[in-house]
Amino acid sequence: MKTSIVSVPTVSRGINRRFALYVSVIIVAGLLMAASVSQADQLTMGFAETDITPPIEFPIAGYFHERLATGQIDPLKARAVVFRGNNQQAAIVGCDLTGISVDLTKAVQARVSARTGIPAEMIVLTASHSHTAPSYYKSLFLHQGDQPLEALRKDYVVRLVDQIATAVETAHHNCRPVQIRFGAVEQKTPVSFNRRFVMKDGSVQTWMNYSNPEVIRAAGPIDPEIGMLQVQDLEGKTLGLVSNFALHLDTVGGLRWSADYPFFIEQSLKTTLGAEAVSIFGLGCCGDINHVDPTATERLTTDKIGTALAGTMAEAMGSLQSISSDRLHVRHAIVPLPLQEANSQQVAESISVMKRVAAGEPVEFFDHVTAHKTLLIDRMKNRPTLAGPDDPTSLLFTNTWAGVGDTLPVDVNVVTIGDDVAIVCLPGEVFAELGLAIKRNSPFRTTLIMTLSNSVESCYIPTRAAYVGGGYEVTNSTVQPGSGEILVEASLRLLRDAASTNQQTP
Repeated sequence: MKTSIVSVPTVSRGINRRFALYVSVIIVAGLLMAASVSQADQLTMGFAETDITPPIEFPIAGYFHERLATGQIDPLKARAVVFRGNNQQAAIVGCDLTGISVDLTKAVQARVSARTGIPAEMIVLTASHSHTAPSYYKSLFLHQGDQPLEALRKDYVVRLVDQIATAVETAHHNCRPVQIRFGAVEQKTPVSFNRRFVMKDGSVQTWMNYSNPEVIRAAGPIDPEIGMLQVQDLEGKTLGLVSNFALHLDTVGGLRWSADYPFFIEQSLKTTLGAEAVSIFGLGCCGDINHVDPTATERLTTDKIGTALAGTMAEAMGSLQSISSDRLHVRHAIVPLPLQEANSQQVAESISVMKRVAAGEPVEFFDHVTAHKTLLIDRMKNRPTLAGPDDPTSLLFTNTWAGVGDTLPVDVNVVTIGDDVAIVCLPGEVFAELGLAIKRNSPFRTTLIMTLSNSVESCYIPTRAAYVGGGYEVTNSTVQPGSGEILVEASLRLLRDAASTNQQTP
């Protein structure tokens, strides 16, 4: 494996001093060799899926208190695609989960890499962000630390790691020569809306409606583009579809397991793609986007959103273009994002808030969110933690990044095919404006961006300007202003490196 080091200039001020001039990015480039790769210059791909639906009474995610599932609407799955060619390999596995903890990522990477030869850093787990998926973080944390855990929860987190890994291993086994069609289409029927609004007092607030006389305008754009990558075998049978769209998943609600609107995309496209085709949906940059039309009184339903998106995709399928070259390039960078502060006073106040919540006392929502965030930052920055043994039960824990220091070493991954297609995988809940900046400056004809990849611990990643206005997303971010722009720069450097290599290769 060949490793090179580059420096990425930051666009931000006020970040921790070590980031004032440069952010060190480790790019793993070229010659990701594996003995199992045959016909090294020919692109092969494989798909597979497994079931990751938890049992009833396992905690259900999405909010700031523990809830137990009472049933199932539709199954949750892990869907994997493996890329092999040009002496390189990569895997992306889309999971019907609210987020991917770094602990889960490391567990799956270690097993899959040992069994397939895919470099661990090129195995990407990405979450759909369904709010009717399991809250597995604490259970996995306790299991990995050999701490007491009830059997139902232990059995599930063991199975979760196994099933995600199995999906990748099976996809690796299924690799075969393919033909690829790609493209992007605009979603004409409105299903996505920016959920942040500039108010008359100059603040920015989330979840407003234009019926409120204090609302001036939406605080940011949407990304209406659906990216598509249709993969067929040499006989024309569709093996899988990789797609993405920037729309927050929180359209179902309740206490029953559900994959949310991507389930309806999958089901609606079976007629077009074939019943055996694997549909991998990646969540675009939608940290500030949801499905609530601020001009209306009724919310769009899950089935209407999914079928509307699937209808647009099915209509566009005939106009997808064939790739001009199947040369594969994979790139990886470790990008340090500066964490926010969590001092002794803030931690003490957060503990007080959490104790009041546990006692059933009323607590202002933003205070509750801030307490969760502060205690998570404390766990990641400090060892021992400032909270010490008084740290109350929360929902997010981490073994891998416990006491990691002042920065989060997040992953940015890029997979490119010829000059036509790029897939960018980013951590956290990234704002739409940041994703649009990557797409506008990408040297590839179609660029798909998949967020919530490999780590959820950054929480939201707003633009620098958004931090000034405030709002829910800013309150629920663990990283400092400028972090989103750092991710944009790192992504573009990886994309340009891949494109440059393409031009240099006959």
